This record gives sequence, structure tokens and C-alpha cells, in this order.
Amino acid sequence: QVQLVESGGGSVPPGGSLRLSCAGSGKDFTVYTMGWFRQLPGKERELVATIDGGRNTDYSDAVKGRFTISRDNAKTTVVLQMSDLRPDDTALYYCAADLNALEKWCGDITNFRDWGQGTQVTVAS
Repeated sequence: QVQLVESGGGSVPPGGSLRLSCAGSGKDFTVYTMGWFRQLPGKERELVATIDGGRNTDYSDAVKGRFTISRDNAKTTVVLQMSDLRPDDTALYYCAADLNALEKWCGDITNFRDWGQGTQVTVAS
């Protein structure tokens, strides 16, 4: 079990940028696979990006080339840098943790069981 707190959401015009941060806890944070998810209005929660203990990253097709996930293990934080934002990026963004100690993520999203409260991102003119 890990406690996660997201921050950095807000309202920006199309083409703008935002930096989301996820502050985590736990002595084994270094080996957790971390993920960012989002829930668009009227839609189910979807995976945005992951980063595992070996710092391998994966992105959904919708955000490739625009979003970057990174981690700072010393600060137990995970960051989602978002650029060239579009109105359809508007969503509630969640940070999540897979507590399995894997250098390379196994790809099973059901292992993300620890969640933050979410931070709202709104992209509009």
C-alpha cells in the first residue's frame, strides 16, 4: 500500500502545457511501476503512461509525442509533462502504483491498485 497525491492540474488554452506531479510514499517506491490514468467526461478511465523500475516508459497513442513521464526516486515523485494540449485532453488525471517489484512492467493494468485522488485538467480557449 502506498499513499499518492497528485498536483499541478489547472486550466490552459489549446496548445498550452502543464506539469502534473504525483507525490508517493513507501520505502520500495524505487521498484514500483507507476502510471498516469485519466477519465474523460462520460468515459471510462484510460491508461495514459507508465514508467517501471527500470525507467522503461509506455504511452497511449493519444498522447505519444506530447506527454512525457519521468520519476525522481529520491523525491518519491512521478511527473507527467504535458505539451501541445488539446480540448480532448480535458479529464481528471490519476496517479497509480503497481507494487510488484519489476524492473520491466509486465503490462497488466489490473495490478494498478493504489490510487491518488486525482487532479483536474481543463483545456479550453
